[in-house]
Amino acid sequence: MTVVTAEASASPRTERHALRNAARGLRSVLLPVVSVLIGIGIWQLLSMKYGASLVASPSATLDAARELASDGTLTNSIIASSRRILIGWGLGLVVGVPVGLLLGQIPLVRQLLDPYIEFFRFIPPVAFVTLAVVWLGIGESSKVVLIFYTAVFIVTLNTSAGVMAVSESKIRAAASLGANRRQILRGIVLPSTVPHIITGARLAMGNSFLTIVSAEIVAAQVGLGSLIWTSRNYGRIDWVFVGIIMLGILGFVFDRVLRIVASRVLRRYGVRV
Repeated sequence: MTVVTAEASASPRTERHALRNAARGLRSVLLPVVSVLIGIGIWQLLSMKYGASLVASPSATLDAARELASDGTLTNSIIASSRRILIGWGLGLVVGVPVGLLLGQIPLVRQLLDPYIEFFRFIPPVAFVTLAVVWLGIGESSKVVLIFYTAVFIVTLNTSAGVMAVSESKIRAAASLGANRRQILRGIVLPSTVPHIITGARLAMGNSFLTIVSAEIVAAQVGLGSLIWTSRNYGRIDWVFVGIIMLGILGFVFDRVLRIVASRVLRRYGVRV
C-alpha cells in the first residue's frame, strides 16, 4: 500500500515537471517570434511616417526580394559573399590559432610579433581596399585577403589570451609527472584554450561581414555589398533593404551553425555557446 501511495504521489510531480518543461519550450519559441513581429510592426510604422523614398516598408522589401530572386541576382549575391567570407574567415582561423598558441607559450615570439600585431590590428580593413585592388586585382583574391586580415588578428589575440589564462599550477603538475612540451600543449594548454578560440572565431565572423560590404562596394560585380551599392545608384531603397536584411540573416545563420557545431563537437572542452 505504501508503494502505491508513493507512486501516486510521484505521478503528479512528474506531470508538473513535464508541464514546466513544455512551458519553457513554448516560451523559448514564442518570445523570439513576438520580438520579431514587434520589430516588423515598428518598421512598418517608420515606413508610413517617413515614406517609401527613405524607408521601404516590409511588404515592399518582400516584393523587391522576390524581384531580385526571380532573375538570380539575390541568389548569386548570397553565394558570392558567403564564399568570400568563409574562405577568408577559414584562413584567419588556420593562421590565427597556431600564431596565438605560439604567442601565448613562447615569450620570445610574443616580443617579436607583438609590435606588428598591435600596429596592424588598429588599421581597419577598409583602409587597405585600394591597395588590395592595386596589388591583387578586382578578382576574388583581394576580397578574401581583406577578410583574412579582419579575422586573423581577432583569432590570434583570443587564442593567445586563452593560452596565457591557463593555470600555471596545471602546467607545473604535468611537467613534474614527466610530460614534455608537446604533451603539455596537447593535453592541457589546447583543451583549456578551445573556448577562447571559439569566441575569437565568432567575433571574427562578425567582423568579416563588416569587411565584405566595403570590399565588394569597391571591387566586385556580384555580392551583397555590390548589390547594396548598385541599388543606391539606381535609387532603389527597397533593394538596399533587401541587401541589408540578407546580410543580417546570413550572419545569424552562420553564427548559429558555428555555435551548434562547437557546442556539440567541443562540449568536452567546456564550450558553452
